Amino acid sequence: MELAKQGVDVGLFTNNLEGMQAFYGQKLGLEFESVMPVGGGIKQYRYLANGSVIKLMHTTEPLPRRHPGGYETIMIASPKVKVTQTLADPDDNAILLVAPGADDVTQIEVRIGVVDLNAYETFYTKALGATPIGGDRYRIGDTIFGLYHERGMHKVSSPSFADPLSLIKAMAAPGIRYVTLGVKDCDATFTALTAAGASPALAPVNFGTVARISFVQDPDGNFIEIAQRPAPAA
Repeated sequence: MELAKQGVDVGLFTNNLEGMQAFYGQKLGLEFESVMPVGGGIKQYRYLANGSVIKLMHTTEPLPRRHPGGYETIMIASPKVKVTQTLADPDDNAILLVAPGADDVTQIEVRIGVVDLNAYETFYTKALGATPIGGDRYRIGDTIFGLYHERGMHKVSSPSFADPLSLIKAMAAPGIRYVTLGVKDCDATFTALTAAGASPALAPVNFGTVARISFVQDPDGNFIEIAQRPAPAA
């Protein structure tokens, strides 16, 4: 997998746009980049975080209840803090601000509750090509993924989807719902990941002129977007 950018992006769904924008833009001081219509009444509000993008996926359709496990915490390196600050955004997502370099976090870390740590070790190292850094933590580009066993959760799998909007609507739920890997070749990466055991969720497709995207699922069914920007000419 050849990355086009070293920071992995993180997507959160919310019904509370005003409160979430105030938290990420004003309280955390993240720079607002842009808003992008996704379709189906969903808009993506993008905030920059050390080379990653925190993507607030706003929908007015009521979101279902939150389930345990999956992407649960975002740690952000911030020169504004000397000791770790544990916060909760308006949707009760866990956000930690850490001093740059604390516990090796120089950019962001995403914490994930999983069913089987051994299955994830194989997935992250073999499929994603991540670098183990110890303590069930793995680095992809500059971003760290930290894994821990989550009691009471179960694997959830979805069928493959025919188009991006169908997948996005099926994925929509409160909290951190997916991550995005920016790559140089979406099609080659999708083929390599599925050959290495990732479950296909959306085959490569152009998302307008913005990007060529695809989605796979990890061992517990969490979504991973593969994005090549801009979209190649048809």
